[in-house]
Amino acid sequence: MLQGQDKPNVVLIIADDLNTRIGPYMDIDHHTPNLDRLAREGVRFTRAYAQYPICGPSRASLMSGLYPETNGVLGNSTQLGSYKKKTPDLSDHPSMAGFFRQQGYYTARVSKIFHMGVPGGIERGGAGGDDPDSWDYAYNVMGPETLGPGQLELLSPDNHHYGGNFSRMVIADSMKHTQTDYLAASQAIAVLENRTGDIAEGATNLVREKPDAPFFLAVGFVRPHVPFIAPRSSFQSYPEEEVVLPPGKVDKNVPDQALRQQNDNKFGMNEWQKRQVISGYMASVRFMDRQVGRILDALDRLEVREETIVVFLSDHGYNLGEHDSWSKISLWEGSARVPLILSVPGRKYQKNYGKKSRQITELIDLYPTLTDLTGYAGEVPTILQGKSLVRHLTEKEPGLTDQLAYTVSYQGNAASIRTERWRYTRWGDEVQAHNEELYDHKNDPEEYDNLADDAGYRDILEKMRKTFNVKQQDVQDARFWE
Repeated sequence: MLQGQDKPNVVLIIADDLNTRIGPYMDIDHHTPNLDRLAREGVRFTRAYAQYPICGPSRASLMSGLYPETNGVLGNSTQLGSYKKKTPDLSDHPSMAGFFRQQGYYTARVSKIFHMGVPGGIERGGAGGDDPDSWDYAYNVMGPETLGPGQLELLSPDNHHYGGNFSRMVIADSMKHTQTDYLAASQAIAVLENRTGDIAEGATNLVREKPDAPFFLAVGFVRPHVPFIAPRSSFQSYPEEEVVLPPGKVDKNVPDQALRQQNDNKFGMNEWQKRQVISGYMASVRFMDRQVGRILDALDRLEVREETIVVFLSDHGYNLGEHDSWSKISLWEGSARVPLILSVPGRKYQKNYGKKSRQITELIDLYPTLTDLTGYAGEVPTILQGKSLVRHLTEKEPGLTDQLAYTVSYQGNAASIRTERWRYTRWGDEVQAHNEELYDHKNDPEEYDNLADDAGYRDILEKMRKTFNVKQQDVQDARFWE
């Protein structure tokens, strides 16, 4: 540990709109070498799920450790205070970072952790819907985004709303230092330099706050969120003509509500534009991965990697043509599932380095996990709704629990649960004609065959309905202030 420290540091890295189409989760050579490197130095959770497949609610959920229906954040908001302003009864409930700040950690935020508009808020350098109580230091990147040094190309003819449409910009490699995520990585490295550098002997100036405290550094990267912006060298690895589109298969009995993100309903792209979207997405991921590498390199160079927990995740997944659905919001596996990698130093954790856990996991599990890893398990708020994942980091072959993942969308008017084998989705509060989906992930991992109307699965459907109702009621009962 650094002199005066008895607790590990934490570096939390959050990508924006990133699905699991990355090296640690798929066999994609040379796509995300730095995330591959982190996965080799930790445990990757292969079935981790967001609680809401949109930025604002998901981030408020994972940072508060509460389901969106519990903390009240069911849409994007740029109101400072996040869930504390939305639900005043939670004004004293610390965020994950706020908890560490209360324990004496130096907490710092770089760029988007709570909700910020991309583009929009980032271009203005705004704080978005941040929680100021969480941080000793907060840095808002003013990135160029749509104002950048390249030609902005609209790829979705039927959707012109930047931030919700598809567009791309190829910039010269010489201009990479102007980009939002490059700027964020540079500032994160500056924070690391500040917290780990030796204070000059006899210094009387105010060098740094909490000089001997461990740090909790949260770094938000905005890629691969639209617009897809990356240097030309990143795009060169993914030529449009080599992009393979998913089959776009949709079962005839899928509820209409589940199809709102289909191309013909929202984007109007032709086949070439679809290829350009996937190419741009992959290029943006590649550029983001390089910024992760810069932070990992800095931790090594500063010789603090062995006393620093590193976590990488995304706020939610992202569909790229599966079911001919695109972007987020949907409740398919592709938009609910997220990458989650935890790298914890120490001999008892290193024995599991490079392993993967198939445990069903939720992003709200991160709050109790990090507090457990740092020795605060007995001091966390009792209202946290996640569960610690530490046993999956320490035990060589931990048994899987029957935990399920719960995800809501459309302001809580639709919800889905994911168990070891099944996904059940309901569009609306009550069972109605043609408003359910049931998928068997053992035989249908791509969720092509909706079994909700199949008489042969009636018993399974009834069981999943009951499990869904119990989970939904438990979440609603947790609104303790009502």
